Formats: sequence, C-alpha cells, structure tokens
Amino acid sequence: MPKRVLTGTVVSDKTDKTVVVSVERRVKHPLYGKIIKRSKKYHAHDEGNEFKQGQIVRIEETRPISKLKTWRVLGTAEAGAEAQAEEKATKAKPKKKAEKAEAETADA
Repeated sequence: MPKRVLTGTVVSDKTDKTVVVSVERRVKHPLYGKIIKRSKKYHAHDEGNEFKQGQIVRIEETRPISKLKTWRVLGTAEAGAEAQAEEKATKAKPKKKAEKAEAETADA
C-alpha cells in the first residue's frame, strides 16, 4: 500500500525536530452543496530543524515516531514542483505534422 503524501503550511516549529503542518482540504457540504474548507494539523518529523513557520511543505505518512508524530517532512512543495517542471522540460515532445513537413522541405 502506498504512503499518503500531503501538502500543507508549517504553523509551528517550536519543538525540537518537529513541525506542526496544517493541511487544508476542500469538501462539498452534504446538504447545501457549497464548497467549504476543512483543515487538520499534523505533527511531522523534521530531523534537521530546517523548516520554518509559513513554509509550504510536503509530508509523508511513516511509522509512529512518537505519540503524535506519524508523519515526516519530505521537503518544500516548491522544490517538488521545480523537479516536476524539469522532468517535463527534458521530455521530447512529438512534432506536429506541419512541423515535420517543414523540416523535410528544409532538409531537401
């Protein structure tokens, strides 16, 4: 079974090797149908005390580390987005028919 990965904002970094991450999710109200925000706080393990309050981070479910800590910080959400953008940029896109025809006429 894959581990859950969530994205949230660090709301507290006061404890040693621990950050509190608030994760918001949007749900539809069962009766009225309006989209509302629900949030939950997770205690996550931060080995190097490198994440500060206000940062957007990704957390992953892990084995219980302490009474409240069952998550660990993977890194900032921005770093993950940059890595995905680089992967997309390196993949070669197939040429369209018009571009192929122009390339063939240019070679001839």
